[in-house]
Amino acid sequence: MALQIDSALETSLPEEKAIPPVIHQSMRYSLFAGGKRLRPVLALAACRAVQGDDSKVMAAACALEMIHTYSLIHDDLPAMDDDDLRRGKPTNHIVYGEAMAILAGDGLLTRAFGLLAESAFAEVADQQETSLAQRYLQVMAEIAHASGSQGMIGGQVMDIEAEEQKIDLSTMEYIHQHKTGALIKTSLRAGAILGGGSEEEITALTSYGEYLGLAFQITDDLLDVQGDTAKLGKPVGSDEKNQKSTYPSLLGLEKAREAAETAVQSAVEALDNFGPEAELLRQLALYLLEREN
Repeated sequence: MALQIDSALETSLPEEKAIPPVIHQSMRYSLFAGGKRLRPVLALAACRAVQGDDSKVMAAACALEMIHTYSLIHDDLPAMDDDDLRRGKPTNHIVYGEAMAILAGDGLLTRAFGLLAESAFAEVADQQETSLAQRYLQVMAEIAHASGSQGMIGGQVMDIEAEEQKIDLSTMEYIHQHKTGALIKTSLRAGAILGGGSEEEITALTSYGEYLGLAFQITDDLLDVQGDTAKLGKPVGSDEKNQKSTYPSLLGLEKAREAAETAVQSAVEALDNFGPEAELLRQLALYLLEREN
């Protein structure tokens, strides 16, 4: 599936030589730096869970990965988390400079919505697919919300404001539900909506996405404490360096692990009404408890 996504991403961006070449090289550098492709995989897996057609979801899957990559480029900047390593490679601003890194993130974000809009227009042109065009517009609005000031950006803002401060568990949960969880949940919804899922199926996959996003963040926090830099592809201990509250810092390592296990179990249970068509989603949830990067 990752190769299928990479192939689609390759044709979704201007070529490296397109004028001005440096911005397209910078955008491609981070987009093809070896990411897990979790969000597009979730979108495609949700589509398959509702027995939809992958081809109807691929543009949204690519857009989600572009938005995620843009957020990472900006997160790594000196004004944010100030990281020099991402996925085992120098971060974008280390290679291309801060100004170009900012513009590369901007370029990926705007291209993501351009790709979504193009897909909606293509379906409008096909008289047989007007309902799919309407679903694309719904997905576009949901992705915009999930990545905006009341979603991912809002969570990032609160995360910055919480540095060097003691916050309670509910505040930290809000931060992570928006900074990380919102785009993960919306990836599931996008796949289910574009795959033609029923309201019941979309609701179940939304619930799965909420629990999965929580489990992902808890395990991410645990890896920042106990992970291996070589396997993570980025330095461990950055949360402590930036004096951020995390699940291990608030709950302790053991209770944080238990919380992750509970979230994964809840995610799997949300898929109870699906058959083998949702097995990939079940395995993805269970993998979170074993992941090393």
